[in-house]
Amino acid sequence: MERLQKILAQAGVASRRKSEEYITSGRVEVNGVTVKDLGAKADPANDEIKVDGRAIGREAKVYLLFHKPKGVISSVKDPKGRKVVTDFLKQVKERVYPVGRLDYDTEGLLILTNDGEFANLLTHPKYHVPRTYHATVKGVPHGSVLERLSSGIELEDGMTAPAEVDYHDVNPEKNETVVSLTIYEGRNRQVRRMMEAVKYPVTRLKRIQFGPLHLSGLPRGKYRPLTKQEIKELTDAAMETNRETHNVQNPR
Repeated sequence: MERLQKILAQAGVASRRKSEEYITSGRVEVNGVTVKDLGAKADPANDEIKVDGRAIGREAKVYLLFHKPKGVISSVKDPKGRKVVTDFLKQVKERVYPVGRLDYDTEGLLILTNDGEFANLLTHPKYHVPRTYHATVKGVPHGSVLERLSSGIELEDGMTAPAEVDYHDVNPEKNETVVSLTIYEGRNRQVRRMMEAVKYPVTRLKRIQFGPLHLSGLPRGKYRPLTKQEIKELTDAAMETNRETHNVQNPR
């Protein structure tokens, strides 16, 4: 017997946290009975489990690296009919979903999978997998501005964690700068809000790295499967940052 949210995540329905939302909103049935209790358990081998009336099954695990274009929603569907990331994955038979999200106006590296445990490992707040962005801004931020960003910026939802910030490119002719930022949190629109806080709003934003993964020349709108080594490196990176955080918070 296993908890329902774990079963749904392992079946590729959604991440564990999203599966919990499905349960509490009454979208999950076990043997014809709607279940809303997050503590409920089931036997995936013998019980009939449905989400929105559709029986779940065990799918082969899929891990994809996708170069999301600007103007695409990081979701599997959009009520407004806008283009979503899965529109680019017509050849993928399994039901994959994004690990985290990139804003509509942000492009770059996005991971998609049907492995809920893996997705949870990369997005849970206790794991701090680094994400690197290139943010294009008008003008040239002074070094003191970069130091503020590195130390942490006070936003409406609290102080950001220290970040790694540096100049990536300065274009005097266009009067614009590309700033490289590596952050260790997954707050909503975090990089954009950080740059707005120092009076250098972002005109273009691209995520170029997630943990050890790089875009590596992958064209916009294209995807490729992750290698076994890349999956291991991502998992190791998440576990290592968790150990480091635990050691800092609980020194011997």
